[in-house]
Amino acid sequence: MTALEQHSELSHELLTMKAADQAAAPKANSDDPARQLAWRRLTAQHGDRLRTLLEQHGHWPTAEEVGEEAALGAWLVAQHADRQLEVQRLALRLLERAVEDGSAGPEGPGRLAFLRDRLHVNAGLPQRYGTQIQGVTADGAPIPWPVEDPEKLDAHRAEAGIPPFTEYTAQHAPKS
Repeated sequence: MTALEQHSELSHELLTMKAADQAAAPKANSDDPARQLAWRRLTAQHGDRLRTLLEQHGHWPTAEEVGEEAALGAWLVAQHADRQLEVQRLALRLLERAVEDGSAGPEGPGRLAFLRDRLHVNAGLPQRYGTQIQGVTADGAPIPWPVEDPEKLDAHRAEAGIPPFTEYTAQHAPKS
């Protein structure tokens, strides 16, 4: 199989997982335990497959190789592998390398920030960028999971190319 065929196969698989992930995402917060379980099973299945793909591929699948939507798909699957910290750790290491060598593209640093925070929250550690929200107050203000250095939160976010915390959360606030 040629490198182009391998990348095409990888791209197709990542796009398929991305589509299934996005279609099933509303189940994650469903009041129906069966729908939540379906979400968990899908994300576990995808996490297992992503781990295999990353190990075979040997590096982060970049937009240049597989296309932007497939690269986004790899990141979404890694983000949602919440019960598979080894998958998130592998994805984080490979994405870190891609950001360092410039192959992750302009979206890389922001995606890396979100994945790092997600892994830290899942591992019971404070996050750096404040990307993971645990809930909202009665008036709709976001409550982030613990942050390692709240005074430097927006500086860290700026380094990763993501908007300041209040600007970012305002985009997702309920409209009155």
